[in-house]
Amino acid sequence: MSQNTEASQTAQEFIASQLQLEADAREALPYQFDTCTKPLGPLRQAIFACLTCNPPPTSDNKSHTPAAVCYSCSISCHGEHELVELFTKRNFVCDCGTTRIPSSPCTLRLNESTSQKGDVTGETPAETNKYNHNFAGRFCACDDQYDPEKEKGTMFQCLGLGTVEDGGCGEDWWHPECLMGLPRPQPTETTPKEDKEETKQPNIEGQEETAQPSDIQEEVDEAPLPPGFPAEDDFDHLICYKCVNSFPWIKQYASQQGFLGPVYHKQPSESNEVKSEEKPTQDASLSSSETNKKRSAEDGSEESASKKTKVETGGVVAETTTPSTTTPAEDTPLHTKLPSAPTGTFSLFLKEDFRNHFCRCPSCFPNLKPHAQLLEEEEAYEPPVSESDDEEAQNGRGSVGSGSTYERGEALLSNMDRVKAIEGVMVYNHLRDKVKTFLQPFAESGRPVGAEDIKAYFEKLRGDEEGIRLAGAGAGAADESQEGSQ
Repeated sequence: MSQNTEASQTAQEFIASQLQLEADAREALPYQFDTCTKPLGPLRQAIFACLTCNPPPTSDNKSHTPAAVCYSCSISCHGEHELVELFTKRNFVCDCGTTRIPSSPCTLRLNESTSQKGDVTGETPAETNKYNHNFAGRFCACDDQYDPEKEKGTMFQCLGLGTVEDGGCGEDWWHPECLMGLPRPQPTETTPKEDKEETKQPNIEGQEETAQPSDIQEEVDEAPLPPGFPAEDDFDHLICYKCVNSFPWIKQYASQQGFLGPVYHKQPSESNEVKSEEKPTQDASLSSSETNKKRSAEDGSEESASKKTKVETGGVVAETTTPSTTTPAEDTPLHTKLPSAPTGTFSLFLKEDFRNHFCRCPSCFPNLKPHAQLLEEEEAYEPPVSESDDEEAQNGRGSVGSGSTYERGEALLSNMDRVKAIEGVMVYNHLRDKVKTFLQPFAESGRPVGAEDIKAYFEKLRGDEEGIRLAGAGAGAADESQEGSQ
């Protein structure tokens, strides 16, 4: 018997390692991935662009067919491909198995020609899908290729009033500097991070946060927000300057209740004109609290009798005072009480309660109606959670892509012919009992199970094929006897 500890482990260690692997898998892939969302129609859902099936153009002269797939298809159909996570997009239908992705069939949907699951290709894609450069792995007005290993700072997703076709951004992700028309900071040389953990794990509810050295280092490496850009805790959503320009009626809400003041986009041609008015902006010593990852805007305080309107030119914020109406007539539309809309190109930052402060009179509601995200908070679709201890898994009805290996086997058996299923269970029980008998002495004594032990055992087990065959035959006979007595 081999006593080489490097190539052996105890039975308890083996079982514990398998359970840990399954736990890690469920953490990395928390949702079931056995159902494509295409039959559900347009959804706000997490989607992924496959650069293997739809490679981005290498030059402006080459065409590109944008496409994206749902969470399940990204794993089951494109799991070994190069994917770009686009996060959530609204009103999107999965492109997997359609003419937009001709090189890779969908393995999850039912093929109508064969009445079998899988090998679905050539279906008509949804005409309502809207695309932008995100689907080629590019983001922001700078058309940057996002690299999570090199990117510093926070990118913000626009609420997306407009699509690319009508001049908007299509829910693009933005660098703060690009929203303001400022140059992005150049990457600086940093010391090697051999001792730093680079995994970014979300906080677990109920656990107290502790300041680890790696967390401190990460804060130092974060790029500060540019001067004049709102702190992340001060707003809940943003509408970029492209979408504001596409729907200029929303400009009049800048600085009003539920909205921050305009954050102007400084055009290159304006840099010389406003240079004399600019204050020095070299001091970028912002506190680390302004670079928090989590936004939790809870702005519910009453505004004073006079509201402060922020007007920014080239990074300079001036505060002017406009009197607010105190006792308006109940039937007076809200938009008649708003000041004139600020001029210029700017982005709009929205507080958590911004939806409560839109005018919804007969004249204004047609502006809101095409944008459901302005009327009520959106909910993103999430697939069912994959848990090893849920009721379906325990009853053998869990999805094949969820739960433990044993539960997946039970799920497959539940869909098999009854006779074959019982034969399979009998064979499994026969093997399980033998393996249990083999491992029991090791588990009781704490002796390591060596590679030579496993090899010798299975060589011996292969010689017992007759016993396995008899177990399966006995299962079939038992089932036939049971059916005959009914």
